[in-house]
Amino acid sequence: MPFDLAVIDLDNTLYAADSGVFARMDKRMTAFVAHELGVDEVEANRLRIKYWKEYGTTLRGMMLHHGMEPEAFLHDVHDIDAHEILERDGALDAALARLPGRKVIHTNGIREHAERILNALGIAHHFATIYDIRFNNYIPKPCRQTLASLIDTEGFTPGRTLVVDDMADNLREAKALGCKTVWISHETEGIWDYHIPTFHDLPAALFRARDVRR
Repeated sequence: MPFDLAVIDLDNTLYAADSGVFARMDKRMTAFVAHELGVDEVEANRLRIKYWKEYGTTLRGMMLHHGMEPEAFLHDVHDIDAHEILERDGALDAALARLPGRKVIHTNGIREHAERILNALGIAHHFATIYDIRFNNYIPKPCRQTLASLIDTEGFTPGRTLVVDDMADNLREAKALGCKTVWISHETEGIWDYHIPTFHDLPAALFRARDVRR
C-alpha cells in the first residue's frame, strides 16, 4: 500500500450523511446561537450557515465575531444521543480491518462525540487516537498547518499518508501537502487519488489500484 498512516474524517465519511446525526447537531447549533446572541431562529440559522461556509465551522465564526467560549458550545451541539441513530456496522468493521497501517480520526467535532459515534458503529478498536477541534486551538479543517502538524506528531510524512474525507476543501489542503487523497462522495467529478461513494468501498479501490500498478 502507498501509505503508512490513514487520517480519516468522522461525520459523513464513516457513516451516511443522511443518517440524521447532522440534522440533530444543526438543530442544536441553531438553538445555541439564537440563545447566545439573542436572535430569532431564522437569523441564528443564517449565521450558522454563513460562519460554516466562511470559516469551516460555525464555532470559529462565533469565536471571532462574538467572543464565544468554545467548550460550552461544543458539548451542547454534540449532545445528540448518537446511539439512538446509528447502529453497529459489520461491513464497515470489515472494511477497516482490511485497511493496513495506522489509522487515526481527524474531526472538526470533539473527542467525546467521536468516541460516541465510533462506539455506536462498533469500530472504535480500529483507531489509534482521535485528533479533534482542540488539537490546533479550535482552528478547523480545512487547514494545511493543522494537517501537517498532525502528520508530524504521528511521526510520518505526507507522502506516506492517506487522507479520507467527504469535503473537497479539506482534501485540497491534503493534496497540496503531498498526501494521497480519498473523496467519499456520490458526485461524479474529482481530482483525487481515489473517489468512492462510501468508506466501505475503500479497501477494494486500494487493492484494485495496487493490482493495476502491478
